[in-house]
Amino acid sequence: MTRESLINTALFLMLPLTAGAAWMLDEPFIITLATKVAILALAGVGLNIALGLGGLVSLGHAAFFGIGGYAMGILAHHAQNYTPLMEAPFLIEGTNAMPIIWLVAVIAGALAALAIGALSLRTSGVYFIMITLAFGQMLYYFAISWPAYGGEDGLSIYVRNGFPGLNTLDPVQFFAIAFVILAVTLFAAGRLAASAFGLALSAARQNAVRVETVGLSPYRLRLLAFVISGAITALAGALFADLNRFVSPTMFSWQMSGEIMIFVILGGVGRLYGPVAGAALFILLEHVLGGLSDFWHVYLGILLLLVVLFARGGMIGSLAGREVAHD
Repeated sequence: MTRESLINTALFLMLPLTAGAAWMLDEPFIITLATKVAILALAGVGLNIALGLGGLVSLGHAAFFGIGGYAMGILAHHAQNYTPLMEAPFLIEGTNAMPIIWLVAVIAGALAALAIGALSLRTSGVYFIMITLAFGQMLYYFAISWPAYGGEDGLSIYVRNGFPGLNTLDPVQFFAIAFVILAVTLFAAGRLAASAFGLALSAARQNAVRVETVGLSPYRLRLLAFVISGAITALAGALFADLNRFVSPTMFSWQMSGEIMIFVILGGVGRLYGPVAGAALFILLEHVLGGLSDFWHVYLGILLLLVVLFARGGMIGSLAGREVAHD
């Protein structure tokens, strides 16, 4: 077993062990923090597919995070108010069933990523960054001006949505849901990176011209990666909104996009478990330093600067040494 594999195993076990210890000590707040790490790490895994494998620096991934959140909020809102989303020509009702909400969030995120990616990927470099940022801000201001679902004040969901056979109001059971989804997504992302598609996508990141000469389309490879990335990030948004039982336009903000990118950079761009390490460190700093100062982001900025300058492989890259990502 390689050093990176050992680090990944430790990271994988860190969350359930922390949640289990907190449950035994009757500390529901710690369980909630572990759940938050799992959900934000899931969003980071989504971005890492586009950024780590495809080299796509997106500052608009909060668009998909917010779409997933609003998919949950809108469906749950209509379910708790007993009002249909649409009556004609087809009756569409709300729901508080998590599996259905996740499916809607994933489909909505994938379709949004398809539309945004189809336009954005016709550019590259700083132009791609700015276009994805623009789409995210467009959705942010749309959500602010959408009074039917709270507008700037957001939308509260009074009862957490349900999952068959589980009590989702129990913090440890809701953590189990988020952790299992994260584990399945990590496994799928690892398989994707090692697949023919993942290798072709990585090759397109390194030299698009050579990939094109062998008959593959870098544009289509990147677009598919962007769609997968958006779908996963939307699923994370739905879970995050369910955790807080609240959805607001801030889920679309560029600050949210920046935070998701920070998770990936801190943990290690292109490292399978990089988003898990980055999200855990971010939440730890927010909890510890946030209690000491309102300006804890200054220390986060210093840490991020040190990682970018001296630890290009992030936390995992520094600990694993020269080993290749996705071992």
